[in-house]
Amino acid sequence: MLLLIDDANLETIKRIYENYPCDGVTTNPSILKKQGGNPIEVLKAIREFLPGGAQLHAQVVSLTAQKMVDEAHHIIKVLGKDTFIKVPVTSEGIKAIKLLHKENVNITATAIYTSMQAFIAAKAGARYTAPYVNRIDNMGADGVQVAKDIHDMFKVNNLNSDVLAASFKNSQQILNLCKYGIGSVTAAPDVIEGLIKHEATISAVAVFTKDFYSLVGEGNTMENL
Repeated sequence: MLLLIDDANLETIKRIYENYPCDGVTTNPSILKKQGGNPIEVLKAIREFLPGGAQLHAQVVSLTAQKMVDEAHHIIKVLGKDTFIKVPVTSEGIKAIKLLHKENVNITATAIYTSMQAFIAAKAGARYTAPYVNRIDNMGADGVQVAKDIHDMFKVNNLNSDVLAASFKNSQQILNLCKYGIGSVTAAPDVIEGLIKHEATISAVAVFTKDFYSLVGEGNTMENL
């Protein structure tokens, strides 16, 4: 399962990348607003930091298909042809996905709340579809199950598309998708850090350290014995 960072703060991205095995970064207009500054310059800085092969997802904000396509062309020109263009699953968005797919553009269909939205987007040519797991939960449905249903529909219908699940509140949601074989998730930095955080682990390390220091002296490690 690919693990992407859903954030636009370069220092945070660097910190998470240093500690965790990540595969790229996703952004959207709201994340870019939170970060502040010129969105294109922010994205360029992220692209320059990311290692080769890492994914960068950037979203169009135009409301008509042709404008979306034009905007996508500009994003690709600035950030590189390997950039994934995020397109919302409106009627105009689906039309734009079809047009961009003919140009072999990497497309991530976003703002997905139902499995059929994802199916139509994948059939139109989206490489990834991004269901909003926690937002779906907040609307009274089951976000994890929607992501699973999309995954199954793609397999049954032989569609060349994968789930890029987004919008998480906790690590349990990601665990459930990982166990099911979902292809990729994107999560906020605090959720990613929560994937390994456990009080029992912290307590165990404290005991190990205390016992070792009582044996060989405080501050010593295996390296200097």
